[in-house]
Order: sequence, then C-alpha cells, then structure tokens
Amino acid sequence: MNTKHLGVMGRALVPAIFFLACHAGMQVLCPAVAAAQTADEIVAKVLAARGGLEKTKAVQAERITGTIYFNAELYGPFLAEFKRPLKMHNEVTIQNKTVVRSFNGKDVGWVTNPFAGKDAPEPMTAEEVKDAVNEADFDGPLVDAKIKGNTLELAGTEKVDGRDAYILKVTHKDGQVSSYSFDTKTFLLAKWSGADNVNGEPVTRETLFHDYRDVGGLKFAFELVSNTPGADVTQRIVVDKIEIDPQIDEARFGKPPAVVASPTKSLGWLLMKDGISSSDLVVWTLSVLYSRLPAQLVSLSGAAQARRFRMAGWAMVPEESFRKARLFMG
Repeated sequence: MNTKHLGVMGRALVPAIFFLACHAGMQVLCPAVAAAQTADEIVAKVLAARGGLEKTKAVQAERITGTIYFNAELYGPFLAEFKRPLKMHNEVTIQNKTVVRSFNGKDVGWVTNPFAGKDAPEPMTAEEVKDAVNEADFDGPLVDAKIKGNTLELAGTEKVDGRDAYILKVTHKDGQVSSYSFDTKTFLLAKWSGADNVNGEPVTRETLFHDYRDVGGLKFAFELVSNTPGADVTQRIVVDKIEIDPQIDEARFGKPPAVVASPTKSLGWLLMKDGISSSDLVVWTLSVLYSRLPAQLVSLSGAAQARRFRMAGWAMVPEESFRKARLFMG
C-alpha cells in the first residue's frame, strides 16, 4: 500500500489501510500447482471467494475502525472511510497526535501530520494524489483491471504461512508493480508485496492477511501484519469493525480542520509553552521512541538512523533531528 511521505505514523498506516479497503485483493515456484490456471481464471475465483463481483460493485461506501500496533507500548486507533468514486478519509492517532489524510475523488487531497510539524492541513503533492487514487479504489486492482489499465500476470506460487498461494503480478497503469498472493484452497488474499519510493530509494514492503470474516456477504481480513524487510519495524493492524454503506458526510473528503493543541500539561505542551518549535517536538517524539527501539538501532550514527528510519517511513524527519534527539536523551 503505497506512499506517502507522511512520517512514520502516516506512512505505516497507508499500505495497510489500502488493503483493508480493496481486499481484492519472493517466489518459490511450483509449476505443477499453477499449470492448470490462468491469471483470468484465478481472478474469477478470487472475486467469487470474496463474495462475488456483483456484491463487490454494489458497495458504495465503507468505514473501517480498529487499532494499529507498532509494539506493545506504541499503538493507537485508526479510522478509514471510503466512498465512490475514489473518495477517501483516514486518520490514525498515536500519543494524542492524529495524522489525517483526505482525498476528494478527483485531484485534490489534504494531509495533516503533527509528527512532521504540520498541525495545519497541507495539499497533497502530485505524487501523493496519484497514490491516493490507487488507495481510494476499494474494489482493488483486479476488478475491471483492463479498463483501469492494469496488466495481470500469473507468476507461479509461493508458501505463505505454510500454505501454497498463487502469485499474481500486477503492473498498474502508472507503472507501479506489486504482487498479490492468493491461497490455492480458499482463493483469499494471503499476502501483498511491492515497493514504493522513499526519498529516491526503493523500499520493499509486504503485508500478510489473517482472520477473515464475513461482513455483508463479503470476506474481509480482520488482522494485517505489515513489515519492511531489513528495517526492524513491523506494524500490526487489528480491525474492530467494518461497516458497509454507512452514511458519510461529503465534508470528510475535503480539507480537514487544523489540529487544535490539547491544553494538557504534557511534555509536548510545556515545550510549546516555552516557545520551542514544532520541529523540536519531532525531536521529542523521536526521543520517546528511542526508549522502545532495539539497542542496535539506537547505537547507530545520526546519518545511519536517518537512513533506517526513512526505510521505515520517517521520510520527513531530517538527520539533524536524530542527532538532537540523542542529545535530548542524554
């Protein structure tokens, strides 16, 4: 899923939220398993397993709520709302800070990201708008693939959680390539893998899907585990509720309101009270996170930490902030 230069809280949520919406959605080849299937045949079985193409297309809106976990102590609630055509609103709250992203379904999106010092909504970049279009397509890339300009290719099979899975390679209209692995028995999505560009560097991501349940005659995974190989960072999403065709105010897909600072005497509040800049609040947040990071990561130099965190999604945090955070920690 995927993205989106929002800092770790925003970026970590984006890919998983995308898959929560679409559900249509490396190789250990097993030709004997895949030989009798074509990409089109597998897509037909995938859509039938999910609940059928007719039911899929009949859905006009979705609302998904749950919790995202970065570790046992760092977690928070998330909300994702989608509405045809291609409208999206999602938010995640960690340590009383909320990242908000909205897209109007056409060509305008907004981002509020206090972890990057952005308490007021800012317009999405052209690249973020392109990504938002893909995210907001909750039918997924397999439905009407040719009309959307997507190319599908059967790329063999692999083992996912000990079970055989067909791999469908999807080349999107914009050139992005990703792989969807579907269980050969149930034809439910078991794994997604792909790459996105972070500060000019390709970053591989993958998501595993568990705990499928029926909602309104459609199958949805209620647990998603995402990781960036080599970055020592894993996110786990646990869905509490999925609503089909809820009432969603159109204003949710427009410009979100600016964040109003809570008048609580937290360390962040005291820093702002004393005139410390929002960039220093990012440093403070990093210092809090350091207490929960593996020792081998904390011991790296500021430059090395910046590279590792960029891989994990901290695209907006400059190297200097890592150096300051180490001093802040003493």
